[in-house]
Amino acid sequence: MVATPAQAQSYQCRPPSGLSAPAERKPASEPRRTPPVTSYTLALSWSPEYCRTRKDSHRDKTQCSGDDGSFGFILHGLWPDTRGPAYPQYCAPTRALPPAVIKRNFCMMPSTRMMAHEWAKHGTCMTRRPETYFRVSRIMFDAVRFPDMDRLSRKPLTAGQFRNAFAAANEGLQPDMLRLKINRRGWLQEVKLCLGKSFRPQRCPAYMRAAKDDRPVKIWRGG
Repeated sequence: MVATPAQAQSYQCRPPSGLSAPAERKPASEPRRTPPVTSYTLALSWSPEYCRTRKDSHRDKTQCSGDDGSFGFILHGLWPDTRGPAYPQYCAPTRALPPAVIKRNFCMMPSTRMMAHEWAKHGTCMTRRPETYFRVSRIMFDAVRFPDMDRLSRKPLTAGQFRNAFAAANEGLQPDMLRLKINRRGWLQEVKLCLGKSFRPQRCPAYMRAAKDDRPVKIWRGG
């Protein structure tokens, strides 16, 4: 059987040789914020929807062309949070990511541009070493169990039903511990898991907007 993105988080992933991730500088328009970290968000991107219009994009080649693998859920990032919406960001300057870090985490995050960005914007507010940031991110990502996205994509679905299905696949996770990002056309883009300071799931804060339970949501299977 040939796996599709809706059936697997990554299928036949092959990190290409010679990848690099130059350091990302803090944009002038973005402030440096260093409030105390009180919680985390694990953001999971549904790659088939992201790649739907980017298959021929050079910028997104490693994630979307199919040459280096076929991806379902990938890690967008592990984000330190604080009390309130002004989360920590760009806490320290960065250097280019080591090749070993890129290769080890490529199948989880198949974009070196995203790796460099997530490390610069979020990882520097957790640790001084990219190896540590991506190791913790990989532990959290690998702990997630995903519902049957192929089955869910083939029937009418609401945001509440999807949250229930995702929570049911993960022991200790309740529907109010995750948030969905749904685009204007009603397609699922992202799932965000709310975590406490000890990285255990917790109820999402009120300032994180939630899709209403009865909002229709569709899942693009890829292809």
